[in-house]
Amino acid sequence: QVQLVESGGGLVQPGGSLRLSCAASGSIWGIYVTNWYWQAPGKQRELVATISSAGSTNYPDSTKGRFTISRSNAKNTVYLQMNSLKPEDTGVYYCNVKGRWSSVYDYWGQGTQVTVSS
Repeated sequence: QVQLVESGGGLVQPGGSLRLSCAASGSIWGIYVTNWYWQAPGKQRELVATISSAGSTNYPDSTKGRFTISRSNAKNTVYLQMNSLKPEDTGVYYCNVKGRWSSVYDYWGQGTQVTVSS
């Protein structure tokens, strides 16, 4: 079983930056994507960035140009660099890995809180 642990959240002023990390314990096999989701209080989770096992990235319009997803295979870690943060970016950020090897798998981290406020 793979465990995902997010870190790097905190309080930041509007216009500031944060880098979130998602460290995976154990090996992830097969073809998969790693996603970062954001959940504001009382709302559903929304996708903010994706990176495939081949390294291609994708962003919704709301984060394109402000957020960058990347990974270190050596550290088994995926990062989310968030720039030009806005108060509406406040929420819990979750790391998620979806893929298929011998069967379909779907792993989630526990989330890390990001608060953008002056």
